[in-house]
Amino acid sequence: MIAHNYLRTIDLAQAGQISVQQVRNYEASGFIPPVERSPSGYRLYTQKHLVALQTARSMVCGYTWQQARAIMQAVHQGQLSAALALIDECHADLARKRLQLDQTLAALSTLAAQSPPLASTRHSQQLRVGEAAKQVGVRVSALHFWEQQGLLHPIRDKSSQYRLYDEQQMRRLRVVVLLRDAGYDFKAIHTALDELAAGRTEKAISAVEKRRSELAKTSWARLVAMSSFQEYVSEFWAEQYASL
Repeated sequence: MIAHNYLRTIDLAQAGQISVQQVRNYEASGFIPPVERSPSGYRLYTQKHLVALQTARSMVCGYTWQQARAIMQAVHQGQLSAALALIDECHADLARKRLQLDQTLAALSTLAAQSPPLASTRHSQQLRVGEAAKQVGVRVSALHFWEQQGLLHPIRDKSSQYRLYDEQQMRRLRVVVLLRDAGYDFKAIHTALDELAAGRTEKAISAVEKRRSELAKTSWARLVAMSSFQEYVSEFWAEQYASL
């Protein structure tokens, strides 16, 4: 299998349990370092390429294909700092997603304990924007801004074009004020309002909890990938990155 410490393409493929074409794809994408050629043109892979291949496959499991490729390319181009920056960005994005889910889940749980969903009502009272703002204790400018964000949908008086808030919109407004005061961002509030209006808050809570579980699996996969990545860099790129 191994001659003069070199591996043929078929050897590397078998060791990595992938096809020969996949080996070539990994090489072309920069997942493994540049490969020397024999005088007759054959690729001469080494143990470094095997470990790089194994590391790349682990990285793809923890990150997206594009993210893993960019990270491995940076290492092989002598830019470990850039690779680490990419890793930090990926982890920060994951943290943001988890925070978003936590906020959405908390918002939905809060609203699930409130009274009935945002549905149509028989009350015909309609308030102008100033009166609506006064009732909930915020500025008129806040209502305008929340409308721009798609959180509120006041109707328009056909003759005057004044914004009018009926009971349904007032309930939406109270929910927005409640969740904004609690520190939730617009995306979480959007989700909470939509699910509450559809009367499926509990279903939405279940979906968010499932997504949180999926993020936990992603976090673990990235931890495994980072262990492989650290070992690869330490073993084969130690001299180049000794100052770090």
